[in-house]
Amino acid sequence: MKKFLIFLFVVLVFAGAAFAKDYEVNKKAGSFDVEVRIDKNPSVVGDNKVTIEIKDALGKFVSDANVELYYFMPSMPSMNYTEDARLEGNVYNATIKPTMGGDWSLDVKFTRPDKKVHKVTFSFNAE
Repeated sequence: MKKFLIFLFVVLVFAGAAFAKDYEVNKKAGSFDVEVRIDKNPSVVGDNKVTIEIKDALGKFVSDANVELYYFMPSMPSMNYTEDARLEGNVYNATIKPTMGGDWSLDVKFTRPDKKVHKVTFSFNAE
């Protein structure tokens, strides 16, 4: 019976991890809707895949932007990093790599051909 309970516990832990939702934030940047997803929730120290979806006021995907991620620890301003996102299909992808656990801020900046810079900012926690 004890082995069965341990087995059941292990199965439930792995099943929970398999169905864990990404960390997701939706924000407005002017007339644009920006959805940012991080593949781990909570984020981890090390590699975290970030997906950015940008839609215009008509709900169409924006595929002509230069997208840059800037992430930093507000409590330690010298801990700051920049990553460029690359377009794949209708979304932009990048990998962020927090170097220590704690609270982080992430700026998603994008520039369209008209040279206007748009930005959304949010916080996340890395463990």
